[in-house]
Amino acid sequence: MEKKTIFITGASTGLGKATAKLFLEKGWKVIATMRNPEKETELTQLQDVVVLPLDVTDSAQIHQTVKKALSLGHIEVVFNNAGYGLVGAVESHTEQQIRAQFDTNFFGTLEVIRSFIPYFRKQQKGLFINTTSLCGLVSNPQSAVYNASKWALQGLAESMSYDLAQFGIGIKNVAPGGIKTDFMKGMQVTEDKAYEATMAKMMEGFNDGTLMEFTEAEQIAEVVYQAATDNEDQLTYPAGNDAVRLYAKRIAEGPELYRINLLKYLNLQSPYLQKAV
Repeated sequence: MEKKTIFITGASTGLGKATAKLFLEKGWKVIATMRNPEKETELTQLQDVVVLPLDVTDSAQIHQTVKKALSLGHIEVVFNNAGYGLVGAVESHTEQQIRAQFDTNFFGTLEVIRSFIPYFRKQQKGLFINTTSLCGLVSNPQSAVYNASKWALQGLAESMSYDLAQFGIGIKNVAPGGIKTDFMKGMQVTEDKAYEATMAKMMEGFNDGTLMEFTEAEQIAEVVYQAATDNEDQLTYPAGNDAVRLYAKRIAEGPELYRINLLKYLNLQSPYLQKAV
């Protein structure tokens, strides 16, 4: 039986690299893409792994790399994993920071999808898997732009699932919570002293597991593999104990009560609930 192939963006570290290694162990071929392939020393040594250059903010390079990847043979799954976090109050970000966040997390993913659709349509099959985030299913303070980029991917995939179904093409989102990777190191943080108390409470929730737990990248990669192979018509795969728990909590409480309860946890009071003087 011919080996299947997965195309991965953001494969130099963390979840992308863990996913590449897992699929390889499962007998797949892997096309691992990253911004600086010349720095990669591990994946380049593995048989059935091809490393290609790809900066998802560079549309021309996306088309070149996809064309090169397709020249190597059939591709069954495209895993859009490239992304990073932007943290802080929206008024503390520069316009450039905000646009860069969407250029990588949303527009980069969208352009990779657009580049592969003609091929998948011709094949009448194929699967897109996107790394979204728990922050694309629930909300957190001090991460509005990051949340927005991930919620955009959630909405994109749900809507596209209707459009792609007629061609036998699937689209799924894997939504991790915290991952023990370099993601936190690569996060951009802009600070505003007015939000110090809120930021401190949020970080407390990250550290004690209330708002986030940190799971090994290899465990999240298992969820990516599940999404790629379970043949289920399922859009969203929360990944990690925190993602499963908090997404279930939001569904059980509903978005309004979930938001109000989070305000209380953060020691904040809605301006609409303050008593009139």
